[in-house]
Parts: sequence; C-alpha cells; structure tokens
Amino acid sequence: MTGTVYKSTGSWYTVKTELGAFYDCRIKGKFRIKDIKSTNPIAVGDVVDFDVEVLDNVTTGIIHTIHDRENYIVRKSVNLARQTHIIAANIDQVFLLITINNPPTLTSFIDRFLVTTQAYRIKTVLIFNKMDTYDEENVMEVKYLSSIYRRIGYECIEASAVTGKNIEHLKALMKDKTSMFAGHSGVGKSTLVNAIEPGLNLKTKEISMQHMQGQHTTTFAEMFDLSFGARIIDTPGIKGFGVVDMDREEVGDYFPEFFALKHNCRFNNCLHIEEPQCAVKEALDKDEISFSRYRSYLQILEGDDEHYRTEEWVK
Repeated sequence: MTGTVYKSTGSWYTVKTELGAFYDCRIKGKFRIKDIKSTNPIAVGDVVDFDVEVLDNVTTGIIHTIHDRENYIVRKSVNLARQTHIIAANIDQVFLLITINNPPTLTSFIDRFLVTTQAYRIKTVLIFNKMDTYDEENVMEVKYLSSIYRRIGYECIEASAVTGKNIEHLKALMKDKTSMFAGHSGVGKSTLVNAIEPGLNLKTKEISMQHMQGQHTTTFAEMFDLSFGARIIDTPGIKGFGVVDMDREEVGDYFPEFFALKHNCRFNNCLHIEEPQCAVKEALDKDEISFSRYRSYLQILEGDDEHYRTEEWVK
C-alpha cells in the first residue's frame, strides 16, 4: 500500500492511504542502518509504501520504501552534532509565527528559518501573531519588522485568534495546499489553528510568566485534514534553529536582497565581508539592506550556533 505520513512519534507512524484509511506503522530495521544522517528517517508529509501484517488480531503496517521528497524542512539535531532533524516533508508553504513578546522572536531566528526555506524553495509567510495583546510600541515593532521582510519579498500578515484578525485571509491562502505552522513554543500556533478550524481542539497552554516562554504543548509533528480543503502540519515549538548543509559561498544566495546585488560585486565569490567593491556592503552603508539581516548572515557564515545549541528542540 501507499500512503502519507500524518503523525510521527519516533517509533510509530500514522499513515493515511489514498483511500482514506489510517494505519499504525513501523519501519523496517534497514532504514536505521542506511546512510541516513537524520535522527528521524521518516517525517510527517512523507509518501511511503508499506505492507500490512496482522498479529493477534491487531493490524499494523511495515514501511519499506520512502518516495523521493519534493522538499523538506531540516534543522540541526540539538543533541547529536553531526545529525539533522527533518521537521516535515512535501510542503507547499510554511507559516512562521512571530511574537514581539510572550515569548519574543528574535530576527536571528527568523532569518535562519528563512534561509532554510529559501534553500529548499518553500514559500514562507510571516505571521505576526497575538496582535490583540500589543501596546503601541509593540505594534510599531511589528510594522518595522514587516517593512524589512516585505521589502525583500515575504508576505507578512498580522493575526489574532482572539479577534479573528485575518483568519479568513489565512484560510484562503491555505486552501488546496499542505501548510506547515512553525515558530517558538508559546507563539500561539495551536490557538491560531483552532481559530482556523475550531473542530480540531488542539491543546494549548499559557505562557510561563517566570521565563516569558511558551510551555510546550505539541510533542510531535502531526498533519490534519481541514474542512475547507486544506492540510496543516502542526509542529513542536522550536527554540533554536541550526542551519545545515550549506557552504559558506552559497549562504548569501539564500538572502534574496544579497543575491539580487551579487552580480555587482567585484568578485564572483564575494562573501560580502571585507572584499573591495562589494555591492552588498555598499547597500548596507546606504541603509538599503537591513543591518539585522546582515548580522544574521554573518552569524550563519561564522557558524555561530551557540544560541540554537543552548536552546533545545523542546519535547
């Protein structure tokens, strides 16, 4: 049989067949000894082939083949330095949820995430969530950040599950697509999904006031079919995001505003650091490129993974 992975709990996978039946499946042992550097050889969204077996009147599946992926979102595994963690596969678009506070989302995190989705050619929409909780200063911060990312081609949406702000707009963007919701734990992913599809009743928790962080509620990625012809992948909250599989020379290509200027640099292999006649540095001096974006670029280039490694993938 062939089906799509809807849930992954580490050792068991829920797979939905083309006819709509769900099976609890395991993977054959050979997947674990192949040259797979990921901590999870199968991810939500993967299309797989499996055999059905019945033992003691219990029907389960054995996954033996993973179809080629159109794309995937991957990050460094926190505990295993040389391995990666595939968050989800075969995605049409990603919604990255951002909050100004409770908890704060730093631009370095946003930029690391965008570099990865840019590398795998996955459309990404930035959702500035919890707009109903912000004072005037917070709203101005949203406007400022939105201007940075809109200028380089990203759609930015202000949203609130409480007031219903832009919920219908999000539903229109999601229709007939497989979308992934991502962001820090506590940014309101589950609450927003519940506003989009009230019947799901995803679990939510309050913000921890002691640390101003979200208490994690989603412990594994899971895909849901929605009533208006869409599929959504809800993911565990991410505190840090380590970029993987990129050479220093190509990192700048995943910053759209850098890539657009690259041909004007004196050197074809310009890293935009100290090279003479660098179009990116010239644009930075003229405030045509955001300093926060350039700072994120340098952090990635220098392999500055301290922030993501001290803040684990919450489980």
